[in-house]
Amino acid sequence: MENNHSKQGKCPVMHGGNTASGSSVMSWWPTALNLDILHQHDTKTNPLGQEFCYREELKKLDVEALKKDLHDLMTDSQEWWPADWGHYGGLMIRMAWHAAGSYRIADGRGGGGTGNQRFAPLNSWPDNVSLDKARRLLWPIKKKYGNKVSWADLIILAGNIAYESMGLKTFGFGFGREDIWHPEKDTYWGAEKEWLAPSDERYDDVTKPETMENPLAAVQMGLIYVNPEGVNGKPDPLKTAQQMRETFRRMAMNDEETVALTAGGHTVGKTHGNGDAEALGPDPESADVDEQGLGWKNPHKTGKGRYTVTSGLEGAWTTEPTKWDNGYFKMLFNHEWELRKSPAGAQQWEPVSIAEEDKPADVEDFSIRTIPMMTDADMALKMDPEYRKISEKFMNDFDALSDAFARAWFKLTHRDMGPKARYFGPDVPEEDLIWQDPVPAGISDYDVDAVKAKIAASGLSIADMVSTAWDSARTFRGSDMRGGANGARIRLAPQKDWEGNEPERLRKVLAVLEPIAAEFGISVADVIVLAGNVGVEQAIKNAGMDVSVPFLPGRGDATDEMTDAESFAPLEPLADGFRNWQKKDYVVSPEELLLDRAQLMGLTAHEMTVLIGGMRMLGTNHAGTKHGVFTDNVGALSNDFFVNLTDMAYVWEPTGNGLYNIRNRKTGEVKWTATRIDLVFGSNAVLRAYSEVYAQDDSKEKFVTDFVKAWNKVMNADRFDVE
Repeated sequence: MENNHSKQGKCPVMHGGNTASGSSVMSWWPTALNLDILHQHDTKTNPLGQEFCYREELKKLDVEALKKDLHDLMTDSQEWWPADWGHYGGLMIRMAWHAAGSYRIADGRGGGGTGNQRFAPLNSWPDNVSLDKARRLLWPIKKKYGNKVSWADLIILAGNIAYESMGLKTFGFGFGREDIWHPEKDTYWGAEKEWLAPSDERYDDVTKPETMENPLAAVQMGLIYVNPEGVNGKPDPLKTAQQMRETFRRMAMNDEETVALTAGGHTVGKTHGNGDAEALGPDPESADVDEQGLGWKNPHKTGKGRYTVTSGLEGAWTTEPTKWDNGYFKMLFNHEWELRKSPAGAQQWEPVSIAEEDKPADVEDFSIRTIPMMTDADMALKMDPEYRKISEKFMNDFDALSDAFARAWFKLTHRDMGPKARYFGPDVPEEDLIWQDPVPAGISDYDVDAVKAKIAASGLSIADMVSTAWDSARTFRGSDMRGGANGARIRLAPQKDWEGNEPERLRKVLAVLEPIAAEFGISVADVIVLAGNVGVEQAIKNAGMDVSVPFLPGRGDATDEMTDAESFAPLEPLADGFRNWQKKDYVVSPEELLLDRAQLMGLTAHEMTVLIGGMRMLGTNHAGTKHGVFTDNVGALSNDFFVNLTDMAYVWEPTGNGLYNIRNRKTGEVKWTATRIDLVFGSNAVLRAYSEVYAQDDSKEKFVTDFVKAWNKVMNADRFDVE
């Protein structure tokens, strides 16, 4: 027999596409629908187990002791990665900033709410060089407090404490961010195939920042905001100002917040470029095992301290970079600036002349004075007319700057947490902020059955009741915890006029439901959800079963004054496969749009499947179309969609425009019509497997039970007001 062990070089295990992250066996079929984005909600990767409750662990946390440990860390300079001027504040602020700053308002993804900076690609972005060191410096504190504080909370809190330790009165802090445990590898960060590719690739016209591809916000792959050297690395502060305005707008910030954040961020710390950036070793995700998760090893002299290389720019912005003061604007406006090169070759602005006492000290030897610098974004605050007005106001009113920055920093670091009800801890501000999408408390103690009876007798159809409840709830985004049925903002601008909500039909339904809410003295939000439940229960009875849909009362009704209509615009659905609707044709396929919507709603693949099948049977298609309604008994919550989808008595033929006829094989009769959304549940291997489960003769009750469970999840996804 052949001795396999004698074959030198023959690997004894499968590798490559099976164990390496760089390839996949599915790459053989590049056009196959990839369901991985829905598997982000799989809990099997969580080592803490399904019974773990972070909010309960937070109740055990000694917040003051944790804050003291963080304060102590700031000035506990460690030899393996020494602190600039003996203070880690700048590094910790940059870590927190770059965690929170990846947020974009278009789809709510990114941000610091999940601790995703620990994983690729964010842990290895060029803009995040050296932040691996910041997180490693935090490890002893994380180790000490264990599961009582998440990495996500600790990273943001470290930035908060850094500012406090340097003299800023922060606006507050809310705990409550739960960690993820695997890379969000399906989040779209851009189509570029290389880091820092020219920004032209994500703009229709790079001279028109508003043409940046949605949902992106950063100007280049691997950056958080804009290129500090200028558009595509070419200094021009006025052009950079245009990109800043659009980028910060896409991160939910206005001009004043943009100026405050830029100035406040650059009041402390420094950039690092005293060496050769090209000589840095591989990023953390590419580094070998002996680096133990660290990256960007620097061979230049000590490779740290004054010889650190991160962005390639070199220098501090202010005379005292470990102190919260107004030195940034004084430095910017009291000097003339000219372009020079950093030791690493990066283009930066340096003062034409500067007094010795105005220079910042060297990070290691305080007796040595160094040249300060400004990025192209800093110069934009001086040269752009609108930014300059705000900058001059802040320069002349330090208290105004401190207040504006504290509020903007709080918004930056909490925007993706969603409603204030998710915040936890002693430092949560009392003030309600409009960007938190406030909703007043609702009434929970009332006769739910009496309200249901009134709704049932109202004459509303199953389709109208279910569609309205769905449209109200489907806006929920688990990415930033915004939207949902609580608040009944479907009554308000801009949602009441969204095409996907069928405004005319919506007005008629609300005209019936609002008086019922008024009669019982309860919220319209509760009545809308209850109406959906009534419709589902009626459909279950029509299918010959009797199942009660759970209901959690207590929603409140938001008002126009509580609603930032402009910030809600990105929540508008442009497609909803659950109601078989798409506003127009897009580059991506309808089924990909369905996956994106389902992932934002927090649904798994099998929850998405059962909801699609049920919604078709309930007749909830947008505008009442019949596509995918594979039943002769519309309004009965049966498993007919799956039974007929998987029945080989039919053939499927395209008719154009993404539509299909479903013909009887023998007679040639067109029995039904369908969209790509409908047919993907029979064509995709994974989705077909789910569909076959629900098509089985013994799955009629399982189908109803699973639909009700998934429906209830959607209706209550935003109920952060209850534990």
